[in-house]
Amino acid sequence: MTIGRALRRVALGAALWPAAAPAQTLISPEAFLDAVVGKTVSFHEIRSGMLVGTEEFLSSTVSVWRREGRGCVYGQITTSNGQICFLYDDALEGPAVCWWPFLYDNRLMVRLARFIGSETQEVRSITEDSLNCPSAPTS
Repeated sequence: MTIGRALRRVALGAALWPAAAPAQTLISPEAFLDAVVGKTVSFHEIRSGMLVGTEEFLSSTVSVWRREGRGCVYGQITTSNGQICFLYDDALEGPAVCWWPFLYDNRLMVRLARFIGSETQEVRSITEDSLNCPSAPTS
């Protein structure tokens, strides 16, 4: 799937959300998931352009994350308060990692849902490719 097709899907849900800034439109976590479930998404740090990692969305509740230079980590996905949150197997005792998905100049982005030390990542590709990680959960 091209990013353009995914953005068209996401833009349909964006009409329901108020604009956070003139060229920035929040989208619902459900609209984001509709665009990426069954796909593998690459996330790049917005300032440097460096690949942060790749996430395969196995379902609307389970994903597998591969950070650059590391192995696979499975996560449980939840949505609430306009955020998409991930609780990864390697951080079961810690808090979930939550993001606000949004469109900026027709680019799909996520911003870490905290005000101090926040970061923004851009979706650079959405593919049908699998990460081929072992022991994928079935839920």
